[in-house]
Amino acid sequence: MSEVHDRQRTLDLALRVGELLLSNGAGAADVTATMSSVAHHLGLRQAQVDVTFTTLTLSHQTGVDDPVLSMTRHVTHRETDFADLTAVDYVVSRLLADELTRDEAASEVARIASSGHPRKRWAITAGSAVTGAGVALLLGGDWIVLLIAAVAGACIEILQRRMARARLPFFYAQVAGGLLATTFAVVLRALDVPVNPSIVVTASIIMLLAGQGFIGAIQDALTGFYITANARILEVMIATAGIIVGVAAGLSIGSALGVDLRLDPGAAGLSELPAVAGGAAITAGGFAFTAYSPKRVVFPVAVLAAVGGAIYFVPLQHGVDRAACAGVAAVFIGLAAYWVAGWVKVPPLVVVTAGIIPLLPGLSIYRALSLLADDDIQGVLALITAAAVALSLAAGVILGEYVAQPLRRESRRLEQRLAGPRLVGPLRARARRRG
Repeated sequence: MSEVHDRQRTLDLALRVGELLLSNGAGAADVTATMSSVAHHLGLRQAQVDVTFTTLTLSHQTGVDDPVLSMTRHVTHRETDFADLTAVDYVVSRLLADELTRDEAASEVARIASSGHPRKRWAITAGSAVTGAGVALLLGGDWIVLLIAAVAGACIEILQRRMARARLPFFYAQVAGGLLATTFAVVLRALDVPVNPSIVVTASIIMLLAGQGFIGAIQDALTGFYITANARILEVMIATAGIIVGVAAGLSIGSALGVDLRLDPGAAGLSELPAVAGGAAITAGGFAFTAYSPKRVVFPVAVLAAVGGAIYFVPLQHGVDRAACAGVAAVFIGLAAYWVAGWVKVPPLVVVTAGIIPLLPGLSIYRALSLLADDDIQGVLALITAAAVALSLAAGVILGEYVAQPLRRESRRLEQRLAGPRLVGPLRARARRRG
Protein backbone atom coordinates (compact mmCIF):
# COMPACT_ATOMS: atom_id res chain seq x y z
CA MET A 1 0.00 0.00 0.00
CA SER A 2 1.42 3.36 -1.02
CA GLU A 3 1.92 6.13 1.49
CA VAL A 4 -0.73 8.31 -0.16
CA HIS A 5 -3.27 5.49 -0.13
CA ASP A 6 -2.47 4.78 3.52
CA ARG A 7 -3.09 8.42 4.43
CA GLN A 8 -6.33 8.42 2.46
CA ARG A 9 -7.62 5.45 4.45
CA THR A 10 -6.82 7.24 7.70
CA LEU A 11 -8.46 10.49 6.61
CA ASP A 12 -11.54 8.61 5.40
CA LEU A 13 -11.96 6.83 8.75
CA ALA A 14 -11.64 10.06 10.71
CA LEU A 15 -14.14 11.79 8.42
CA ARG A 16 -16.70 8.99 8.70
CA VAL A 17 -16.41 9.04 12.48
CA GLY A 18 -16.93 12.79 12.48
CA GLU A 19 -19.90 12.52 10.13
CA LEU A 20 -21.70 10.07 12.40
CA LEU A 21 -21.03 12.20 15.49
CA LEU A 22 -22.11 15.47 13.88
CA SER A 23 -25.26 14.01 12.32
CA ASN A 24 -26.35 12.71 15.73
CA GLY A 25 -26.01 16.02 17.55
CA ALA A 26 -22.40 16.17 18.78
CA GLY A 27 -20.87 19.63 19.12
CA ALA A 28 -18.33 20.89 16.62
CA ALA A 29 -15.58 20.98 19.26
CA ASP A 30 -16.19 17.33 20.17
CA VAL A 31 -16.19 16.32 16.50
CA THR A 32 -13.01 18.27 15.82
CA ALA A 33 -11.14 16.82 18.78
CA THR A 34 -12.30 13.27 18.03
CA MET A 35 -11.26 13.46 14.38
CA SER A 36 -7.91 14.94 15.40
CA SER A 37 -7.40 12.15 17.94
CA VAL A 38 -8.08 9.45 15.36
CA ALA A 39 -5.79 11.00 12.74
CA HIS A 40 -3.05 11.73 15.28
CA HIS A 41 -3.14 8.22 16.72
CA LEU A 42 -2.90 6.68 13.25
CA GLY A 43 0.20 8.66 12.41
CA LEU A 44 -1.06 11.85 10.78
CA ARG A 45 0.28 14.44 13.17
CA GLN A 46 -0.99 18.02 12.93
CA ALA A 47 -3.83 17.16 10.58
CA GLN A 48 -6.05 20.18 9.96
CA VAL A 49 -9.72 19.69 10.81
CA ASP A 50 -12.48 22.07 9.72
CA VAL A 51 -16.03 21.43 10.94
CA THR A 52 -19.11 23.43 10.05
CA PHE A 53 -22.78 22.58 10.42
CA THR A 54 -22.92 20.62 7.16
CA THR A 55 -19.32 20.02 6.06
CA LEU A 56 -16.28 18.24 7.47
CA THR A 57 -12.85 18.74 5.92
CA LEU A 58 -9.64 16.99 6.94
CA SER A 59 -6.26 17.74 5.37
CA HIS A 60 -2.66 16.70 6.00
CA GLN A 61 0.73 17.69 4.61
CA THR A 62 3.75 15.51 5.30
CA GLY A 63 6.27 18.24 4.51
CA VAL A 64 6.58 21.80 3.29
CA ASP A 65 7.46 20.68 -0.24
CA ASP A 66 4.83 17.92 -0.37
CA PRO A 67 1.30 18.40 -1.75
CA VAL A 68 -1.59 18.71 0.67
CA LEU A 69 -3.92 15.72 0.85
CA SER A 70 -7.46 16.90 1.65
CA MET A 71 -10.80 15.09 1.90
CA THR A 72 -14.33 16.37 2.57
CA ARG A 73 -17.67 14.87 3.61
CA HIS A 74 -21.08 16.52 3.78
CA VAL A 75 -23.71 15.88 6.45
CA THR A 76 -27.02 15.68 4.61
CA HIS A 77 -29.15 13.77 7.12
CA ARG A 78 -29.63 14.43 10.83
CA GLU A 79 -31.39 12.14 13.26
CA THR A 80 -31.18 11.61 16.99
CA ASP A 81 -29.90 8.07 17.45
CA PHE A 82 -28.01 7.71 20.70
CA ALA A 83 -27.31 4.05 19.95
CA ASP A 84 -25.18 5.08 16.95
CA LEU A 85 -23.57 7.89 18.94
CA THR A 86 -22.62 5.50 21.74
CA ALA A 87 -21.38 2.84 19.33
CA VAL A 88 -19.13 5.27 17.45
CA ASP A 89 -17.75 6.64 20.70
CA TYR A 90 -16.95 3.09 21.82
CA VAL A 91 -15.21 2.28 18.52
CA VAL A 92 -13.03 5.39 18.85
CA SER A 93 -12.13 4.48 22.44
CA ARG A 94 -11.11 0.96 21.40
CA LEU A 95 -9.10 2.28 18.47
CA LEU A 96 -7.18 4.71 20.66
CA ALA A 97 -6.56 1.92 23.16
CA ASP A 98 -5.10 -0.26 20.36
CA GLU A 99 -7.86 -2.82 20.76
CA LEU A 100 -8.82 -2.33 17.10
CA THR A 101 -6.78 -1.82 13.97
CA ARG A 102 -7.64 0.93 11.52
CA ASP A 103 -9.30 -1.47 9.10
CA GLU A 104 -11.31 -3.12 11.87
CA ALA A 105 -12.46 0.28 13.10
CA ALA A 106 -13.43 1.28 9.56
CA SER A 107 -15.51 -1.89 9.23
CA GLU A 108 -17.25 -1.18 12.55
CA VAL A 109 -18.03 2.41 11.54
CA ALA A 110 -19.42 1.25 8.19
CA ARG A 111 -21.61 -1.30 9.95
CA ILE A 112 -22.96 1.34 12.34
CA ALA A 113 -23.72 3.74 9.50
CA SER A 114 -25.52 1.11 7.40
CA SER A 115 -27.49 -0.67 10.12
CA GLY A 116 -31.02 0.36 11.04
CA HIS A 117 -32.41 1.43 14.37
CA PRO A 118 -32.16 -1.07 17.23
CA ARG A 119 -35.83 -0.82 18.20
CA LYS A 120 -39.12 -1.50 16.43
CA ARG A 121 -41.26 1.42 15.34
CA TRP A 122 -44.15 0.35 17.55
CA ALA A 123 -41.83 0.48 20.56
CA ILE A 124 -40.81 4.05 19.69
CA THR A 125 -44.48 5.01 19.33
CA ALA A 126 -45.18 3.50 22.75
CA GLY A 127 -42.20 5.39 24.18
CA SER A 128 -43.59 8.65 22.80
CA ALA A 129 -46.91 7.88 24.49
CA VAL A 130 -45.13 7.31 27.80
CA THR A 131 -43.24 10.59 27.39
CA GLY A 132 -46.47 12.48 26.81
CA ALA A 133 -48.06 10.89 29.87
CA GLY A 134 -45.00 11.82 31.93
CA VAL A 135 -45.32 15.49 31.00
CA ALA A 136 -49.02 15.40 31.87
CA LEU A 137 -48.18 13.99 35.31
CA LEU A 138 -45.48 16.63 35.71
CA LEU A 139 -48.10 19.34 35.13
CA GLY A 140 -50.64 17.86 37.53
CA GLY A 141 -52.96 16.00 35.17
CA ASP A 142 -55.29 13.24 36.36
CA TRP A 143 -55.57 9.79 34.80
CA ILE A 144 -57.83 11.05 32.00
CA VAL A 145 -55.32 13.72 31.04
CA LEU A 146 -52.48 11.19 31.19
CA LEU A 147 -54.37 8.88 28.84
CA ILE A 148 -55.19 11.67 26.39
CA ALA A 149 -51.61 12.98 26.46
CA ALA A 150 -50.30 9.48 25.78
CA VAL A 151 -52.59 9.08 22.76
CA ALA A 152 -51.63 12.52 21.46
CA GLY A 153 -47.91 11.80 21.88
CA ALA A 154 -48.21 8.53 19.97
CA CYS A 155 -50.22 10.15 17.16
CA ILE A 156 -47.69 12.97 16.77
CA GLU A 157 -44.83 10.48 16.54
CA ILE A 158 -46.63 8.53 13.82
CA LEU A 159 -47.48 11.71 11.91
CA GLN A 160 -43.92 13.02 12.00
CA ARG A 161 -42.51 9.66 10.97
CA ARG A 162 -44.77 9.52 7.91
CA MET A 163 -43.89 13.09 6.96
CA ALA A 164 -40.19 12.26 7.27
CA ARG A 165 -40.68 9.32 4.91
CA ALA A 166 -42.26 11.72 2.43
CA ARG A 167 -39.04 13.79 2.69
CA LEU A 168 -40.87 16.94 3.68
CA PRO A 169 -38.72 19.60 5.37
CA PHE A 170 -38.58 19.32 9.13
CA PHE A 171 -40.34 22.67 9.57
CA TYR A 172 -43.58 21.25 8.15
CA ALA A 173 -43.37 18.24 10.45
CA GLN A 174 -43.12 20.61 13.41
CA VAL A 175 -46.11 22.61 12.14
CA ALA A 176 -48.12 19.40 11.78
CA GLY A 177 -47.15 18.27 15.27
CA GLY A 178 -48.17 21.56 16.87
CA LEU A 179 -51.42 21.63 14.89
CA LEU A 180 -52.30 18.06 15.84
CA ALA A 181 -51.61 18.75 19.52
CA THR A 182 -53.89 21.79 19.53
CA THR A 183 -56.55 19.95 17.51
CA PHE A 184 -56.73 17.34 20.27
CA ALA A 185 -57.37 20.12 22.78
CA VAL A 186 -60.01 21.72 20.53
CA VAL A 187 -61.89 18.43 20.15
CA LEU A 188 -61.77 17.76 23.89
CA ARG A 189 -63.05 21.23 24.70
CA ALA A 190 -65.82 20.92 22.10
CA LEU A 191 -66.90 17.61 23.68
CA ASP A 192 -66.82 19.21 27.16
CA VAL A 193 -64.29 16.68 28.42
CA PRO A 194 -63.19 17.93 31.86
CA VAL A 195 -59.49 18.40 31.11
CA ASN A 196 -57.15 21.38 31.06
CA PRO A 197 -56.30 22.00 27.36
CA SER A 198 -52.96 23.57 28.23
CA ILE A 199 -51.74 20.33 29.78
CA VAL A 200 -52.76 18.35 26.71
CA VAL A 201 -51.00 20.75 24.33
CA THR A 202 -47.88 21.08 26.50
CA ALA A 203 -47.54 17.32 26.98
CA SER A 204 -47.80 16.88 23.23
CA ILE A 205 -45.36 19.57 22.07
CA ILE A 206 -42.65 18.95 24.67
CA MET A 207 -41.23 16.21 22.45
CA LEU A 208 -41.07 18.64 19.53
CA LEU A 209 -38.86 21.14 21.35
CA ALA A 210 -35.22 21.09 20.32
CA GLY A 211 -33.43 20.41 23.58
CA GLN A 212 -30.42 18.76 21.95
CA GLY A 213 -30.14 21.61 19.44
CA PHE A 214 -29.95 24.18 22.24
CA ILE A 215 -27.18 22.25 23.99
CA GLY A 216 -25.18 21.88 20.78
CA ALA A 217 -25.60 25.56 19.88
CA ILE A 218 -24.46 26.81 23.28
CA GLN A 219 -21.51 24.40 23.34
CA ASP A 220 -20.41 25.52 19.87
CA ALA A 221 -20.70 29.19 20.84
CA LEU A 222 -18.67 28.66 24.03
CA THR A 223 -15.97 26.74 22.19
CA GLY A 224 -15.46 29.30 19.42
CA PHE A 225 -17.35 27.60 16.56
CA TYR A 226 -19.55 30.59 15.90
CA ILE A 227 -20.61 29.73 12.35
CA THR A 228 -21.81 26.30 13.44
CA ALA A 229 -23.42 27.80 16.55
CA ASN A 230 -25.35 30.29 14.43
CA ALA A 231 -26.51 27.50 12.13
CA ARG A 232 -27.67 25.37 15.05
CA ILE A 233 -29.49 28.30 16.64
CA LEU A 234 -31.21 29.03 13.33
CA GLU A 235 -32.25 25.39 13.07
CA VAL A 236 -33.64 25.51 16.62
CA MET A 237 -35.49 28.74 15.87
CA ILE A 238 -37.03 27.27 12.72
CA ALA A 239 -38.08 24.12 14.58
CA THR A 240 -39.61 26.17 17.40
CA ALA A 241 -41.28 28.50 14.91
CA GLY A 242 -42.88 25.46 13.32
CA ILE A 243 -44.42 24.51 16.67
CA ILE A 244 -45.60 28.08 17.17
CA VAL A 245 -47.20 28.19 13.71
CA GLY A 246 -48.93 24.85 14.28
CA VAL A 247 -50.26 25.76 17.73
CA ALA A 248 -51.36 29.21 16.53
CA ALA A 249 -53.19 27.61 13.62
CA GLY A 250 -54.94 25.22 15.99
CA LEU A 251 -55.98 28.09 18.25
CA SER A 252 -57.34 29.95 15.22
CA ILE A 253 -59.31 26.91 14.10
CA GLY A 254 -60.73 26.53 17.57
CA SER A 255 -61.72 30.18 17.65
CA ALA A 256 -63.39 29.91 14.24
CA LEU A 257 -65.40 26.94 15.48
CA GLY A 258 -66.42 28.80 18.61
CA VAL A 259 -64.20 26.75 20.89
CA ASP A 260 -62.41 28.88 23.47
CA LEU A 261 -58.89 27.67 24.22
CA ARG A 262 -57.62 30.80 25.88
CA LEU A 263 -55.46 30.20 28.94
CA ASP A 264 -55.42 32.19 32.11
CA PRO A 265 -51.70 32.83 32.87
CA GLY A 266 -52.07 31.24 36.29
CA ALA A 267 -54.40 28.43 35.33
CA ALA A 268 -51.80 25.72 34.85
CA GLY A 269 -48.44 24.96 36.29
CA LEU A 270 -46.40 22.28 37.97
CA SER A 271 -48.13 19.86 40.35
CA GLU A 272 -46.97 18.73 43.78
CA LEU A 273 -43.39 17.62 44.40
CA PRO A 274 -43.96 13.81 44.20
CA ALA A 275 -45.81 14.19 40.89
CA VAL A 276 -43.12 16.57 39.58
CA ALA A 277 -40.35 14.09 40.39
CA GLY A 278 -42.31 11.14 39.03
CA GLY A 279 -43.38 12.99 35.90
CA ALA A 280 -39.82 14.17 35.22
CA ALA A 281 -38.52 10.62 35.62
CA ILE A 282 -41.11 9.15 33.25
CA THR A 283 -40.59 11.93 30.70
CA ALA A 284 -36.80 11.64 30.65
CA GLY A 285 -36.85 7.85 30.61
CA GLY A 286 -39.40 7.80 27.80
CA PHE A 287 -37.39 10.26 25.74
CA ALA A 288 -34.16 8.31 26.28
CA PHE A 289 -35.93 5.19 25.06
CA THR A 290 -37.38 6.88 21.96
CA ALA A 291 -33.95 8.34 21.13
CA TYR A 292 -32.57 4.78 20.92
CA SER A 293 -30.42 5.11 24.02
CA PRO A 294 -29.02 1.82 25.33
CA LYS A 295 -31.47 0.22 27.76
CA ARG A 296 -28.99 0.49 30.63
CA VAL A 297 -29.29 4.30 30.41
CA VAL A 298 -33.05 4.63 30.87
CA PHE A 299 -33.31 4.08 34.63
CA PRO A 300 -30.29 6.21 35.67
CA VAL A 301 -31.52 9.03 33.42
CA ALA A 302 -34.98 8.78 35.00
CA VAL A 303 -33.53 9.05 38.51
CA LEU A 304 -31.32 12.00 37.51
CA ALA A 305 -34.28 13.80 35.93
CA ALA A 306 -36.41 13.20 39.03
CA VAL A 307 -33.82 14.85 41.25
CA GLY A 308 -33.34 17.67 38.73
CA GLY A 309 -37.10 18.24 38.62
CA ALA A 310 -37.23 18.47 42.41
CA ILE A 311 -34.35 20.96 42.43
CA TYR A 312 -36.25 23.04 39.89
CA PHE A 313 -39.60 22.81 41.70
CA VAL A 314 -38.63 23.67 45.29
CA PRO A 315 -37.17 27.18 44.74
CA LEU A 316 -39.88 27.91 42.16
CA GLN A 317 -42.50 27.39 44.85
CA HIS A 318 -40.71 30.00 46.98
CA GLY A 319 -40.91 32.69 44.33
CA VAL A 320 -37.52 32.28 42.63
CA ASP A 321 -37.43 33.24 38.94
CA ARG A 322 -38.26 30.37 36.57
CA ALA A 323 -35.11 30.82 34.46
CA ALA A 324 -32.92 30.85 37.58
CA CYS A 325 -34.55 27.64 38.84
CA ALA A 326 -33.99 26.02 35.45
CA GLY A 327 -30.35 27.09 35.47
CA VAL A 328 -29.69 25.64 38.93
CA ALA A 329 -31.35 22.36 38.01
CA ALA A 330 -29.42 22.22 34.72
CA VAL A 331 -26.08 22.77 36.48
CA PHE A 332 -26.86 19.81 38.74
CA ILE A 333 -27.83 17.66 35.75
CA GLY A 334 -24.60 18.63 33.98
CA LEU A 335 -22.54 17.81 37.07
CA ALA A 336 -24.18 14.46 37.71
CA ALA A 337 -24.39 13.50 34.02
CA TYR A 338 -20.61 13.20 33.74
CA TRP A 339 -20.49 10.57 36.47
CA VAL A 340 -23.67 8.81 35.36
CA ALA A 341 -22.35 8.62 31.80
CA GLY A 342 -19.10 7.08 33.03
CA TRP A 343 -21.01 4.55 35.09
CA VAL A 344 -23.29 3.37 32.27
CA LYS A 345 -20.57 3.83 29.63
CA VAL A 346 -22.24 6.28 27.27
CA PRO A 347 -21.25 9.79 26.12
CA PRO A 348 -22.41 12.54 28.54
CA LEU A 349 -24.47 14.09 25.73
CA VAL A 350 -26.88 11.15 25.93
CA VAL A 351 -27.53 11.77 29.62
CA VAL A 352 -27.76 15.57 29.65
CA THR A 353 -30.10 15.73 26.64
CA ALA A 354 -32.61 13.33 28.17
CA GLY A 355 -32.18 14.88 31.62
CA ILE A 356 -33.32 18.37 30.63
CA ILE A 357 -36.30 17.30 28.50
CA PRO A 358 -38.80 17.57 31.42
CA LEU A 359 -37.68 21.17 32.04
CA LEU A 360 -38.13 22.46 28.49
CA PRO A 361 -40.52 25.45 28.36
CA GLY A 362 -43.47 23.88 26.56
CA LEU A 363 -46.02 25.42 28.92
CA SER A 364 -44.51 28.91 28.51
CA ILE A 365 -44.73 28.64 24.72
CA TYR A 366 -48.37 27.58 24.80
CA ARG A 367 -49.19 30.22 27.38
CA ALA A 368 -47.58 32.91 25.22
CA LEU A 369 -49.50 31.88 22.12
CA SER A 370 -52.83 31.71 23.89
CA LEU A 371 -52.29 35.17 25.37
CA LEU A 372 -51.16 36.64 22.05
CA ALA A 373 -54.24 35.17 20.40
CA ASP A 374 -56.26 37.22 22.88
CA ASP A 375 -54.20 40.37 22.06
CA ASP A 376 -52.62 40.27 25.51
CA ILE A 377 -49.16 41.87 25.71
CA GLN A 378 -48.23 39.40 28.44
CA GLY A 379 -47.79 36.85 25.67
CA VAL A 380 -44.57 38.60 24.62
CA LEU A 381 -43.28 38.33 28.18
CA ALA A 382 -44.17 34.64 28.22
CA LEU A 383 -42.18 34.09 25.01
CA ILE A 384 -39.21 35.90 26.55
CA THR A 385 -39.54 33.68 29.62
CA ALA A 386 -39.55 30.58 27.42
CA ALA A 387 -36.38 31.74 25.64
CA ALA A 388 -34.71 32.54 28.96
CA VAL A 389 -35.55 29.11 30.37
CA ALA A 390 -34.21 27.34 27.27
CA LEU A 391 -30.99 29.35 27.39
CA SER A 392 -30.58 28.70 31.12
CA LEU A 393 -30.99 24.98 30.59
CA ALA A 394 -28.41 24.79 27.81
CA ALA A 395 -25.87 27.03 29.54
CA GLY A 396 -26.46 25.31 32.87
CA VAL A 397 -25.67 21.79 31.70
CA ILE A 398 -22.54 23.04 29.93
CA LEU A 399 -21.43 24.80 33.13
CA GLY A 400 -22.05 21.62 35.09
CA GLU A 401 -19.87 19.69 32.68
CA TYR A 402 -17.18 22.38 33.01
CA VAL A 403 -17.03 21.80 36.75
CA ALA A 404 -17.27 18.01 36.61
CA GLN A 405 -14.91 17.55 33.68
CA PRO A 406 -12.04 20.06 33.76
CA LEU A 407 -10.02 20.24 30.60
CA ARG A 408 -7.00 18.00 30.51
CA ARG A 409 -3.64 19.40 29.44
CA GLU A 410 -3.49 16.86 26.65
CA SER A 411 -6.82 18.07 25.24
CA ARG A 412 -5.58 21.64 25.21
CA ARG A 413 -2.50 20.58 23.31
CA LEU A 414 -4.60 18.67 20.83
CA GLU A 415 -7.04 21.45 19.98
CA GLN A 416 -6.23 25.00 21.05
CA ARG A 417 -9.72 26.27 20.25
CA LEU A 418 -11.36 23.68 22.48
CA ALA A 419 -12.60 25.76 25.41
CA GLY A 420 -15.44 23.65 26.76
CA PRO A 421 -16.19 20.24 28.25
CA ARG A 422 -16.29 17.10 26.18
CA LEU A 423 -19.77 15.64 25.68
CA VAL A 424 -18.69 13.03 23.11
CA GLY A 425 -15.35 11.49 22.24
CA PRO A 426 -12.10 10.66 24.04
CA LEU A 427 -11.06 12.82 26.97
CA ARG A 428 -7.37 12.41 26.30
CA ALA A 429 -5.31 12.83 23.19
CA ARG A 430 -3.19 9.80 22.31
CA ALA A 431 0.31 11.12 21.78
CA ARG A 432 2.03 8.06 20.45
CA ARG A 433 2.09 6.89 16.86
CA ARG A 434 0.83 3.46 15.95
CA GLY A 435 3.19 1.06 14.34
